[in-house]
Amino acid sequence: MATDTNTQIYHERQRLQFCLLHSLNNLFQRKDVFTRSSLNEIAEKLVLEEPNNETWTPFSVLFKPHHNALTGNYDINVLIAALEDKGKNVVWHDRRNGASSIDLDGPEDALMGILLNVPVRMFAGLWKSRHWVALRKIDGVWYNLDSDLVAPQAFEDTEKVREFLDYIIGYGGEVLLVMNNKQ
Repeated sequence: MATDTNTQIYHERQRLQFCLLHSLNNLFQRKDVFTRSSLNEIAEKLVLEEPNNETWTPFSVLFKPHHNALTGNYDINVLIAALEDKGKNVVWHDRRNGASSIDLDGPEDALMGILLNVPVRMFAGLWKSRHWVALRKIDGVWYNLDSDLVAPQAFEDTEKVREFLDYIIGYGGEVLLVMNNKQ
């Protein structure tokens, strides 16, 4: 991946387990489009709407159904609700098709970007978790906006994006297409 220094790219860095928050703001290319408070509010609203509300336990203070109250770690339900609140549509990519079926060269007003949910292992493989990553096409160039990166990384071309996505799919990652218009 090459880095393009001529284009100003907004990029939030990883803090605790707020990778969903960072990925969403990186996707929208603006600070505070989403905040910890706004995502917590969405998560709490989802709990109220659930037909099978869980009973309260002392752990309920920290470990909520859709996030961890201290560290973040928001789930897919929070992601979908947050994006729908902004008029976006989330399409779960069928991993059996590979990345070649994703129209990366289409008009930028159709596909806003791509969110990845990738498995991660830390502490010599003892801790398994997942990490949210945003990819977005900006001024005709696709960027990896992973909050774990020091800076955004530009892909050379759409074929490199497809190779990266196929690698992520093969590694057990999930690919979510964020569409600008609800279909």
